Amino acid sequence: MKNTNFASIPIFLTFLIMGFGDVSGPLTSQLQNDFDLSNFQAGLVTFMAFIMFGLLSIPMGIYQERKGRKHVLTLGLIAALIGMALPIIGRYESFEMILGGLLFMGTGATLLQVAGNPIMRDVSPKGKYSRNLSFAQFVKAIGSLSGSLIPILVARFFGLDWKVLFPIYGIVILIVIIYLFLTPIKEDKTLKETPASLKSCLGLLKNPLVLLMVLGIFVYVGSEVSMSAKLPNYLESKFDFNIKEKGLFGTLFFFISLMTGRFMGGVVLNWISPKKFLIITSVLSMAGIAGLFVSPSPLIAFVFIFVIGLGFANIFPLIFSITIDALPERSNEISGLMVTAIIGGAIVPILFGITADQFGLMAGFFVPMACMLYVFIIALNLAKQK
Repeated sequence: MKNTNFASIPIFLTFLIMGFGDVSGPLTSQLQNDFDLSNFQAGLVTFMAFIMFGLLSIPMGIYQERKGRKHVLTLGLIAALIGMALPIIGRYESFEMILGGLLFMGTGATLLQVAGNPIMRDVSPKGKYSRNLSFAQFVKAIGSLSGSLIPILVARFFGLDWKVLFPIYGIVILIVIIYLFLTPIKEDKTLKETPASLKSCLGLLKNPLVLLMVLGIFVYVGSEVSMSAKLPNYLESKFDFNIKEKGLFGTLFFFISLMTGRFMGGVVLNWISPKKFLIITSVLSMAGIAGLFVSPSPLIAFVFIFVIGLGFANIFPLIFSITIDALPERSNEISGLMVTAIIGGAIVPILFGITADQFGLMAGFFVPMACMLYVFIIALNLAKQK
């Protein structure tokens, strides 16, 4: 029995919920203001959202091989639903309950990443996995944008604030749980002589392709987080933008260009191979970052920010899908390794900050530039291989 065309719909919706996991970024400043938090306490907001990627990804990749991707996907949705419920139960008055909610949301996002990326291959037509994964990342970007757009809209039209995110997200997650439960999905279970284990999972890193691609995910995610966090500072430093007002448009514009690029990537991949497209996107990324150094006006700067977003947009799904297509029988273990590498979002920004503190803000942008240079080099190596 083959999967129907409708089998991919709940999978795309789980990517939307993955985007909800990025709510920790927009929430940080709002929680710091409402709860009068120190900078360390505010840092716990993003820490809770990212820590589970490092702790659970590989174990869940192994567990997934035994129980199935749809099973893990369902567990991720349930964890995310608990994450939305805890702040409501605490009536938004307990910072600890909110942190607990973000921890569960991060747990859910981790499980959704581990299961969602490989199960998309199961529900995709032959040869269309990279295309669908790019479209899925476009859907995820919508979920990411909602974390900042919804509070702005409800504040302007209804006088509400960030608290409205939790019931809205909770309702969406509950609907997707029901939809996924009612949708039959046939998983591609390639038999292997030995089951996945922690040893076999880490042993994959001995494969040069897997190691290079896992590092590619690590540096890419770290670069994306660095850019989204530091573009307001860039606009303030270079063009005297107020960081709390106009400066935030840098991050907003960056996410909009990411979303646009992911949609375009899903279309372009109908005609161009993933390996060639990875070269193009890495070149665009480096060109956009280089443009930040020479932009003579805010208008030109926003053009380069848009170019950066277009370049960054498809790197994650391209690296992931190329690796899975090379070793489809090890997809669960590869997924665990790849999602673990998302912890780069916590480490690379620290390197950016250290560089910026020592040599100035603009020097910090050499860190994501170096990361994109690495992606460009592995893209060239891939293009040379058959």
